[in-house]
Amino acid sequence: MNLRSIVTVVSIASITAFASGCTVKAQGHAGAGPGGGQHANGPRVLGERLVNGGADHDVIEVAGNERFSRIEISVDGSALEMFDVVVTFGNGERFSPPTRLVFGNHSESRVIDLPGGSRDIRRIDFRYGNLPGGGRARVVVRGM
Repeated sequence: MNLRSIVTVVSIASITAFASGCTVKAQGHAGAGPGGGQHANGPRVLGERLVNGGADHDVIEVAGNERFSRIEISVDGSALEMFDVVVTFGNGERFSPPTRLVFGNHSESRVIDLPGGSRDIRRIDFRYGNLPGGGRARVVVRGM
């Protein structure tokens, strides 16, 4: 990726994050790994998808009956622009936080509070587009 592309990606990420009220930060916390599992006082991986840029929509089906009050999204492998996120709860109710985020490789969203306290999550739908630079991005959603 040349310098001009890098500057463009960083500029888009900064403007988008500022305009949406969301933040994207570099990864570096000791969260759950790809195998998932509950960690004491830590997040649990709800699911992950390897997105290829050919499609623009993916779904993460969430197994189990655990309850969560917050989620966090991380991306690695490639830059990715996420347009929409829709969380469907166990009772069928849906929540769509304002998300138009540009993720750099190895970055994560802010922690997103879910409405109504702790809730059972059934699925998470998201729409996205890969940014120039190519590669397959891995999207991981963690619940807390």
